[in-house]
Amino acid sequence: MRKDYEAILEQVAHGSRILDIGCSDGQLMELLEKEKGSEVRGLEISQAGVNACVAKGLAVIQGDADKDLGLFPDNSFDLVILSNTIQATMNPHAVLSEIHRIGQRAIVSLPNFGFWKIRLLLALKGKMPVTKDLPDTWYNTPNIHLCTIQDFADLARETNFAIKAIMPINGEVRGRSVTKTGFFTNLLAQKAVFVLERI
Repeated sequence: MRKDYEAILEQVAHGSRILDIGCSDGQLMELLEKEKGSEVRGLEISQAGVNACVAKGLAVIQGDADKDLGLFPDNSFDLVILSNTIQATMNPHAVLSEIHRIGQRAIVSLPNFGFWKIRLLLALKGKMPVTKDLPDTWYNTPNIHLCTIQDFADLARETNFAIKAIMPINGEVRGRSVTKTGFFTNLLAQKAVFVLERI
């Protein structure tokens, strides 16, 4: 199991009503239903992802997080999840604000562009890095807003979320959960999973 999925599952209460934004092929949705007995809905922009979810019997609609979150009423979900999705949206601030409206809590996982290897590659080569976790070149990457753990923490606070936990991930190793961003968390984590609660 992916380490970010493992971290997400640990934070989900049994029987939660969940919206998985950018659910891809529905792998996380399946885990949430099986392991947590959750009532999960998915929102996915790609037709291939929607088809894969439907083939598994998952409740998914095709939609764009930047345009379609307004369709959901206030307080529709106990939890909203964005797994490797927020950095691929056109307007992360607006998306997070909508999530604040429709969900009591949010879990957001994202790649950390402040990771030391990315900083080093950029400094030494003078080019946008291509790594195992970020395999796309700058002109065809789905990541249109590059952010660090510190950047996202600032955005979460701006959109009236309290940060309940930050779980750093480096490859297959999960670091100790923290509640505040710090220099070493931002430097040493390839990815992070944020647990947010509406203020």
